[in-house]
Amino acid sequence: MAKVIKCKCRVSGRREGDILTTDQPVSFWGGVDPEQGIIIDPRHELFGASVAGKVLAFPYGKGSAAAPMVILELVRAKKAPTALVLIEVDSLLVSGPVICKHFYGETIPVVTLNHEEFQLLKTGLHAVVDGSKGEIVLSGSAF
Repeated sequence: MAKVIKCKCRVSGRREGDILTTDQPVSFWGGVDPEQGIIIDPRHELFGASVAGKVLAFPYGKGSAAAPMVILELVRAKKAPTALVLIEVDSLLVSGPVICKHFYGETIPVVTLNHEEFQLLKTGLHAVVDGSKGEIVLSGSAF
């Protein structure tokens, strides 16, 4: 059984993967190792977790203008998340996936949800994020 959630497209594309979610903001600069795709901020609840191949769901980005370059490096190293799901859009953060499309032809959809819908996302569920259609299809044992 699957559940469909409507979302707002910030960067189009369709990708899927298992969800890795947190209620804490994510700082890509200094918070994610761009070569390994691991959360390296020891204060973050996802410390040590890999973002590679995951639908990374977090409320908003935290940090600097270097976030797009870290996302670009994650794509180059093949350690990038497959999609980003946010509550608040961040133009700097969104520019990372846009740059990746240009440099590497790699699509990382970025979508936003409201707080209530965001709470439906659980680590380990599988998600198909379709920014073009404005929907996320969730599947897994919780449904």
